[in-house]
Amino acid sequence: MSELTTIARPYAKAAFEFAVEKGVVESWNDMLFFASEVAKNEQVAQFLTGSASADKQSEIVISVCAEQLNEYGQNLVKVMAENGRLTALPAVAQLFSAFKADYDKEIDVDITSATTLAAAQQETLVAALEKRFARKVKLNCSVDESLVGGLMIKAGDTVIDGTVRGKLNRLATTLQS
Repeated sequence: MSELTTIARPYAKAAFEFAVEKGVVESWNDMLFFASEVAKNEQVAQFLTGSASADKQSEIVISVCAEQLNEYGQNLVKVMAENGRLTALPAVAQLFSAFKADYDKEIDVDITSATTLAAAQQETLVAALEKRFARKVKLNCSVDESLVGGLMIKAGDTVIDGTVRGKLNRLATTLQS
């Protein structure tokens, strides 16, 4: 996956800079998401890894996407096809989405708790996390009863382990050293 990310980064960056310049970041995000879903389709993915010409590959992707791609989106598909990079389209969409979240000063935070969080608890968490990260926070909550109690918070590269299990593990490590 890291190789695809390396391949996709210049395309995502160029598309994002163009979208910001034109003020159409949201529509580009939608376009790239749709095109990436098309590229992920099993039959289309097999076709893209086959020996078809770049023109044929771009023609197929553009025809499947139909009105979902504007002329600039179609140009991106054509350029990626000419360079043999259409298989990286899902990675381009993912990177573009990350650039958009950074631009919008948003962050997705995954919260795992032992029990379902009440709305008031979620609001308190959002307020605290927005203060900590200086960004708008979107919570993705899930329940894992094996945690015993507390929360596991994951935001990008940051992990905050406030679970009972995590605290017990840290205590055991401290006692052993």
